[in-house]
Amino acid sequence: MISVENLWKSYGPQTLFEGISFKINPRERVGLVGRNGHGKTTLFRLITGEEEPDSGSIVIPKAYRIGYVTQDLDFTEDSVLVEGMKGLPETQKEQHWKVEKVLAGLGFSPSDMQRHPREFSGGFQVRLNLAKVLVCEPDLLLLDEPTNYLDITSLRWIERFLNTWPRELILITHDRTFMDRIVTHTMGIHRKKIRKIEGDTGKFYTQIVQEEEIYEKTRINDERKRKEVEEFIAHFRAKARLVGLVQSRIRLLEKMERKEKLEKIKTLEFSFRSTPLIAKYVMQAKDLSFSFDPEVPLIENFNFILRPKEKVCVIGPNGKGKTTLIRLLSGQLAPDTGEITYNPKTITGVFEQTNIKTLVDFRSVEEEIMYSDGAVDKQTARNICGAMMFEGDSSLKKIEVLSGGEKSRVMLGKLLVTPVNLLLLDEPTNHLDMQSTDALLAALDSFDGAVVMVTHNEMLLHALAERLIIFHNNEIRVFEGTYQRFLDKGGWGDEEDTRLSPRKQRSDQEGEARFSRREQRKIRSELITQRSRVVNPIEKRIRTVETKIESLEARNRELYSGMQEATLIKDGKRISEIARQLHAGEEEIESLFEELQQLTDQLETCQDDFDERLRQIDQMKSV
Repeated sequence: MISVENLWKSYGPQTLFEGISFKINPRERVGLVGRNGHGKTTLFRLITGEEEPDSGSIVIPKAYRIGYVTQDLDFTEDSVLVEGMKGLPETQKEQHWKVEKVLAGLGFSPSDMQRHPREFSGGFQVRLNLAKVLVCEPDLLLLDEPTNYLDITSLRWIERFLNTWPRELILITHDRTFMDRIVTHTMGIHRKKIRKIEGDTGKFYTQIVQEEEIYEKTRINDERKRKEVEEFIAHFRAKARLVGLVQSRIRLLEKMERKEKLEKIKTLEFSFRSTPLIAKYVMQAKDLSFSFDPEVPLIENFNFILRPKEKVCVIGPNGKGKTTLIRLLSGQLAPDTGEITYNPKTITGVFEQTNIKTLVDFRSVEEEIMYSDGAVDKQTARNICGAMMFEGDSSLKKIEVLSGGEKSRVMLGKLLVTPVNLLLLDEPTNHLDMQSTDALLAALDSFDGAVVMVTHNEMLLHALAERLIIFHNNEIRVFEGTYQRFLDKGGWGDEEDTRLSPRKQRSDQEGEARFSRREQRKIRSELITQRSRVVNPIEKRIRTVETKIESLEARNRELYSGMQEATLIKDGKRISEIARQLHAGEEEIESLFEELQQLTDQLETCQDDFDERLRQIDQMKSV
């Protein structure tokens, strides 16, 4: 548990926190929300001691360990696995299976674990840092935008992992759906104060809106009363017989607290400009193939037709070709075979991850917008800057001083310059806060053109996707339907229909079978009982094996002490006997560790299986 008391923090004229106080209690999983630049990451740095507050205190219990995923990519070991094992607590230094389990969940294959960390992309190197923190089992886990570096399959794994986190957690993420599935509490930085409630982000923001509405109504009512008192004093001040009443009103006026009008918080508000396209198709890919390595094809014989106004999302694990597909469709890469045909009237706007690097550091935000199109004048550029929350002098800020989120907003602003009828977007929500992500969702929803977008954000997938392009199991295919339909039809392969009860399978076949709530409860109860019968013996055996390992390790430590004593007195017979016992003990420990790894994998598979079957039962149609 940690306690923050009356904390103040400023950078020059900018104040982030004004006397904030809160507590993180045992086993709480807290989602930290707030706009970019309002102090979320700064709060993490204050908790870890990387920065000092201007005043106030952070009380952390003695021996309380904090795990924080840093962006520093400082690797000293020759393999991913050995580097990951550096994160293990001292008492678990040889339990490599724990590291392998976490690395696999984060998308590392068995062969990847033997590769040098420097061979991987920056995103995977950050995942390695994340794995090192997860396996060290800290008392408080601080995660700052972990979803930026995880693909959708890794997101689903870490969601399950964090939902079983037995200690404290504070999570920053722009993915509201991901956060709401994990947290027990939401804590928000708002108007330089901090507020913490039990519940998800929806409950938090609803409460904020309600309280500010009440505040504003109270302020207006108080101002009306103040004006009435002031008018009374002005009108009757000169009348001697009413001097007592006037003095009473003056004293009342002095006691009345003046509430300041709430400052309007800047919000990203924009819409993409569209140009009409009346045609059967916007773009067509025929027999498209591409690879960087002939031995490892990324895209093979891909066929796809995009219709006007259609919203298509591209999903799948990282490194499988999603960004490559966007670059092929935008013309940045040429296919090895096949062709991409555009309607002659198609006008394309592209947001691609690496395009942020094309921003010129010495240019201002306004200049970057102006240089996007020769027809853009200064006033138009200023208007777009304002829509992207670069108002007034902020539009003159140089690119080199901008944060990742601000650079993303500049790239979105550049897309607004020219009317288009096709948007190709590669993870546009990376580095955007929740409010900016909401604004982007609204803009895409109202865009009167076609969209092809790579995203791992399930809120956007559920809200926008009419069709999907899926990279999975080294294949690329088009799924005709929404994201929810994709999940209902089996999703990523960990949600197979064969895992359903026979009754539910018949329901899918009949299409419209329904269940009474009583039947649903009965099926659910039976499944929970079945889960206990399967899971409890595995958990019991795991505890037995762990106890046995601890006992053997303690015995071996005693034997090592005996070996030192025997060596000092040169007792060869005793040395030989102890060596034999040590060897037998080490072999037994190794055998138990292998069994423990198998049991842990078996337990995780069973739990995931039953959790998914319970979720599907809960989604059954009821009468």
